[in-house]
This record gives sequence, structure tokens and C-alpha cells, in this order.
Amino acid sequence: MKEIILEQSQRFWKALEAADTAGMRAVCDPDCFFVHIGANCGLDEEMAAFERKIFQPTVIAIHGQEVKEWGDTAICLTDVDYSLLLGGHETTHHFMTTEVFQNRDGAWKLIQFTFTALVH
Repeated sequence: MKEIILEQSQRFWKALEAADTAGMRAVCDPDCFFVHIGANCGLDEEMAAFERKIFQPTVIAIHGQEVKEWGDTAICLTDVDYSLLLGGHETTHHFMTTEVFQNRDGAWKLIQFTFTALVH
């Protein structure tokens, strides 16, 4: 099961880096919720930020991933440097993301994605 979660997480990150909203949506439950630094939103609002080029990813460097599982729920912790253009300016943040997946009707779907800034 851990391999399936890692595959789903990596599919999401590859789609995110490419700003591929269809690819991201394929991994997410329609009610997926995102928590950012200073803002929170549902799936449609998150995808709209990519479509309107508010978020323009440039480089994503994953340093490690760990999966913890509890029955039909799993959490993938991803240590990542996420570079993107915000307002035309390049910015890079070191995050630990908490990606919560739930098995819904036999398919693992992302239901919660939280960015936590790491400072060290």
C-alpha cells in the first residue's frame, strides 16, 4: 500500500510541476482541501490558481518521502524545495507537505494537502 501512496503522491507532484490541472485533479478527491501559507482553498480554487498562472512552478526538488498508514487513510510526508513564479518573481520555499490520502471505493485519493514551511 505504501508504494501505491508514493506513486499517487509523485503523480500529483509531477502534474503540479507541469501546472497540469487535469493530472492533479486525477489524483484528488473532488472535495480535496489545500492549506497554504496565508490561504486555504478547495480543489477548484486551487486549480484556478494554476490556470490563471498565479502559481507558475519552475522546479520541484523532492528530498524524501515517508508514508504512514491507518486502515483506509494514509499520510505522505514530503520534504521538498518548491520553486515558482509569484507575481513575476522567482521564489523558493523549503516545505514539508502533509498529503492525506483516503481509499474511496478502491482508489486512493488525495483529500488534504498542507504546506508547512521549514526554517533551518
